[in-house]
Amino acid sequence: MRPERSRTDCPVLLSERLVLRAPHTDDIDALAHLANNANVATMVSRMPHPYTTDDAADFVRRAKAGVIGKCVYAITLAENGHFLGCCGIEPVDERTVEIGYWLGEPHWNRGYMTEAAQVLIDMVFRTRVDVQQIDARCRVTNVGSRRVIQKCGFQFQGTGMVPCQALGAMVPVEWFRLDRKTWMSLRSWGGQR
Repeated sequence: MRPERSRTDCPVLLSERLVLRAPHTDDIDALAHLANNANVATMVSRMPHPYTTDDAADFVRRAKAGVIGKCVYAITLAENGHFLGCCGIEPVDERTVEIGYWLGEPHWNRGYMTEAAQVLIDMVFRTRVDVQQIDARCRVTNVGSRRVIQKCGFQFQGTGMVPCQALGAMVPVEWFRLDRKTWMSLRSWGGQR
């Protein structure tokens, strides 16, 4: 069996409790299990529901090939490698990327997503001098995601509608932005988890 190859332009990211790394085939079962939850899928624009192991395998394949987003990460616990969810960045234009994320429901309300988002944001601004701002969107009903976005220093920009694959409909979202200058003033992330 050949070893898995991962993208070399997306470094492994470490935080106090987490390791963010490329998704791989060992994640497929956990990914399918956590993503096959309407409470997760209806809050993410591009996640089908139900979510099968074939969907998870396709996601891992596309992440490895670099066809979804600029950097896609599996969020795992540092202590045991347990898979928690995914996050990533996607280019919007030459100065802007958008951050996206989801976490399996058993892992909500523990500060994991804020911790993962902060380390991802830090990586973007430290390694991509061309990026001047990061956008984030969340469903207006997703209080937890809004809390993560606000803890990371994003500022409200407006509202809009986006398609939700799991619902097969357009859903209202709020749009937030974090610019490089604001990040620089907040980068110690003191007490924000």
